[in-house]
Amino acid sequence: MKFLSFLTFLFFVQVPFNSNAQVTYKWLDVGSFHNFYSNIGSEVEQGFKSEHQGGWQWPAIYENQDAQVFKGLWLGVENYTDSSGVLYEKRVVHVGPRVDGAGEFFPVSIKTRSRFERPYVSVDGRISQKNTVEIDEIDSNLKADREIVTVTNTLIGVTVKRTIKQFSQEYHDNYHIIEYVFTNTGNIDGDDFIELPDQEIEGFIPFFISDLAHVKESRYTIGNATGWGQNTMIDRRGDGQFPSEENKFRAHYTWHGKYAHFFEYDNLGAPIIEPNTNGGYISEDDTTGRLAAYHFGGTVTLHADVSANNSEDDPNQPFTMNEIHSDDILLGNNSAYNEVRMTAEYDLMLQGRTNPRHAYRVEPTGYEGFTNPTGDPALGNNLGGFSYTNGYGPYNLAPGDSIKIVIAEASSGISKKEAFETGKKFKNGEISAEAKNKVVFQGRDSLFQTFDRAISNFSSDYSIYKGPQPVSNFNVDMASVGVDLKWEYNLDESEINGFEIYRTQGEYDNEYTLLYKADPDERQINDNVDNRNINPDKFFSEAPEPGTKYFYYIVTVDKSVNNDSTGNTPIGSVIKSSRYYTQTYDPVYVITSVGIEDETSLPKEAILNQNYPNPFNPTTTISYTLSDPKEIKLTIFNSIGQQVAVLVNSRKPAGTHSVVWNAANFASGVYYYQLSGSDLVLTKKLLLLK
Repeated sequence: MKFLSFLTFLFFVQVPFNSNAQVTYKWLDVGSFHNFYSNIGSEVEQGFKSEHQGGWQWPAIYENQDAQVFKGLWLGVENYTDSSGVLYEKRVVHVGPRVDGAGEFFPVSIKTRSRFERPYVSVDGRISQKNTVEIDEIDSNLKADREIVTVTNTLIGVTVKRTIKQFSQEYHDNYHIIEYVFTNTGNIDGDDFIELPDQEIEGFIPFFISDLAHVKESRYTIGNATGWGQNTMIDRRGDGQFPSEENKFRAHYTWHGKYAHFFEYDNLGAPIIEPNTNGGYISEDDTTGRLAAYHFGGTVTLHADVSANNSEDDPNQPFTMNEIHSDDILLGNNSAYNEVRMTAEYDLMLQGRTNPRHAYRVEPTGYEGFTNPTGDPALGNNLGGFSYTNGYGPYNLAPGDSIKIVIAEASSGISKKEAFETGKKFKNGEISAEAKNKVVFQGRDSLFQTFDRAISNFSSDYSIYKGPQPVSNFNVDMASVGVDLKWEYNLDESEINGFEIYRTQGEYDNEYTLLYKADPDERQINDNVDNRNINPDKFFSEAPEPGTKYFYYIVTVDKSVNNDSTGNTPIGSVIKSSRYYTQTYDPVYVITSVGIEDETSLPKEAILNQNYPNPFNPTTTISYTLSDPKEIKLTIFNSIGQQVAVLVNSRKPAGTHSVVWNAANFASGVYYYQLSGSDLVLTKKLLLLK
């Protein structure tokens, strides 16, 4: 953690960020851009995860893509009289970046809404998901595919309604649109009673602070302080400083810049040549030179009301576009009762569109310096780098008045494959550092395209073509031979062209290949050798190998090519449902020596019962019934068919017997127990969860 002074250090240690017990968090994760959101109105430093770089994940299928260090929301007013009659010339309430909002922001509600039910995805009978997501409300008319709605009251009597919208359509799935409605309700706490029904709000400024650090995966290889954003570069568009500049949208954007304390090679893009395994983000053999931090991220303004009485978009908003050092004294130890500090904070919120931008303070030549950097993004300051800020207003709000601000948060960049190839060429000396960096900066164009799509989507009132829905269930199970894949689709089959199943091995974030193309009426396949012999034209990957971990996802394929360009969706593209609805995050194995018998074909001379409890930790009871005395063996196998324990190996009389397996020394996972004898082999699964 970064500290400003010894007193600030004491403040951070003594006051936990989650001291407000009502704060809860929910994920949006059905596109390639994943993030969590709190019911208190902003995502503070180490609020949900006790580490820097938590959230803002893109591409989220890969591990450790987190870029979010913190966000903050401050609301400032002038000439404010509180409920006890105290007059504040300037008053500011805060949630984030380093205060949790307790006593200033009061959570009222948080709700996750969805256009349809969340698909059920399971592996070997248990749910498989990256994040725990519970849908509170289904609305088939929802314009987004998912959204989180939070309502928060504040000490100044302004209620904040925040609606975060996510779209799973593949050309719009790497941004979240966030609508803020600020209403002068007069409610200054968490209950329903209105304390200040007649208050007038003057000089109201919503002020947003964002600190990004691209990305967690490369943190220790390039330098620990990159995880605080010490090398983050911040540029803008739409602030009026370069009239001839293209891309007129109003935005801040960031990237992984030069790290002044790293001298081994040019670090833009974070080439992984000599990996540092601290944190467990990178393995020792990850020495290809691949680029780990090829990401660009940022925030674009889609709409800001002119006033409480004029809902047209004001092109002069945000009024303030600035960059502030992330360890500035104003970004910690904030209080709505410190009048001196609040005056300084309010002045910061009113700074306007400062000149020069952070990136040009670091590299005055612009793009030439960005791709051949020599400056220090921290500008000589130790510890943290810079954060960007956006302030809107000032507005006046009569009782009951509202103003609306809409932004989009996004990430994009070059492809993972291009990042791999470019980094490899740089390591091998085939291209220069500048050539590498120019490839990385093609990702800036991708981010700008994302901003344009978000703007176009919002301008169309979210009428982009959504494409087909995913299957409602996707079940992946180990079988006696290969892997069983089953799914359900309860919508009109005539509206789709079928399904595509993709597979990878080793880890869920490895590269996937097309496995199988299913017809609209198909609902199951077995991924094995025999089925490839029967349907060679439908399988596109080799049969799975015994003892290997596999991961799958299934997508629904649209009936025809897309002819709707709303939201800049490409004409002629075939839209598929998002893989993130049906991605498996737990492995399934192809077994070797263990076979699972069909329950209907069990021999009558013996019955093997399901263990209880199941799942279990760490003990479970296994029972079996013999019709005649027998020499039997009861054996435990792991998920790749290796024998790990023998529970019984003796002659047993007729009747029912039981034995307890204590798995305290075994790792969590799927196991098999097998009852065998001269004329029987019976096998069942059991699940150890620690």
